[in-house]
Parts: sequence; structure tokens; C-alpha cells
Amino acid sequence: MANKVLPKDGKVGEDVKFDRIRRITGYLVGTTDRFNNAKRAEEKDRVKHSLS
Repeated sequence: MANKVLPKDGKVGEDVKFDRIRRITGYLVGTTDRFNNAKRAEEKDRVKHSLS
């Protein structure tokens, strides 16, 4: 770890792309485009948590 060099702005992984994965009703899904109206409403009504 001593050999690692941080970017000048100090932000690590800023250019790293990732997909959002959700666990809904026991299944891991990346998108909700195949959900029916009831499942979309359930996802919309969920409490959203932030990292801050």
C-alpha cells in the first residue's frame, strides 16, 4: 500500500464505471424495466438512504 500514489485531487476511483444492483424480492436486478406496475410502485415507495 505504501507504493500507491493518489491522484492530485485526492479522489480515488472517480473514473470507475459501475452498475447499480438492487436486491428486490430476493433477486438481484440491475434495471427495473421488466417490472410490472405493482413492483414499480413498491420500489418507488421504498425509503431511500444516502451515504452522507
